[in-house]
Amino acid sequence: MPSLSHPKYHRQRIVKYAQKHSITETAIRYRVSRKTVYKWISRYDGTIASLEDRSHRPKTSPRSHTEQELRQIRRRLKKYKWTDLLLAYQDLIEKDGYTRSYGGFKRVVRRLKALKPDKRKKKKRKLKPYQRADYPGQKIQIDVKYVPSYCVTDGRKYYQYTAVDECSRWTYREMYDEHSTYSSKDFLIKLIQHAPFPIREVQTDNGCEFTNRLLVIKSKHLTMFEKALEELGILYHRIQIATPRHNGKVERQHRQDEARFYKQMRMYNLEDGRKQLAVYQKKSNNYIKTCLGMRSPNTVVRIYQNVMF
Repeated sequence: MPSLSHPKYHRQRIVKYAQKHSITETAIRYRVSRKTVYKWISRYDGTIASLEDRSHRPKTSPRSHTEQELRQIRRRLKKYKWTDLLLAYQDLIEKDGYTRSYGGFKRVVRRLKALKPDKRKKKKRKLKPYQRADYPGQKIQIDVKYVPSYCVTDGRKYYQYTAVDECSRWTYREMYDEHSTYSSKDFLIKLIQHAPFPIREVQTDNGCEFTNRLLVIKSKHLTMFEKALEELGILYHRIQIATPRHNGKVERQHRQDEARFYKQMRMYNLEDGRKQLAVYQKKSNNYIKTCLGMRSPNTVVRIYQNVMF
């Protein structure tokens, strides 16, 4: 049974009172404007349905997306298979002259895909305060990713070493056919050679390719990776056990590499994989990121270099 306290019943009482009394008296009694009384009288046709709320959506919106902009958005989203919105947005800005905000772009994409935002409440995790890096090179996160087997044709296992700077999100990658302390040391040396800034601290998980701290027999012996850090004067920080979120920036980069690189490539051997990864490496640091204020890692590094040097 509908509630009699619904606004349409209140409007019906206003109309019936106005039919017996003056408009001014009705407006005073029900504390509404004369214009409102005239509006409900003109809309009332004898049925309660005529007094229900109507859509508040404007008939025209001068700032809405044009058909040309919608076509451009569909074309860019089709290029990236409707998954990588950030790269599609970057292409729209750089190649199509798109001037809308990223938030507005995402709302249009959600409408085009007929998706509704997830209104389910997620449990919020209470995290401890984290000291973020203040300048490039202050802390580098390093981790290893297994190269997906679906893009390898020779049946062997390959591994991608990834280093991400916490401040600028500048990323460096190398591919190896084994994950060992030797590979970790080799990757560290190449990272220092290619990084556009000096490195103060390195952060990794507790994998055996980095440290022996979890081993019972060799727990006090330094690995080749740890010795190299000690010789180079670089601080070493190991995250807590079973807390991959502490290396969240490099873990996030691994997911992006999976979607942007490995799902579109096929490698035949280690050298072929390294060549394709090198091409992707050059482009990836020019991709914009929301956490950097829609700037690329290379842009952020140049800004800090202009200030520091």
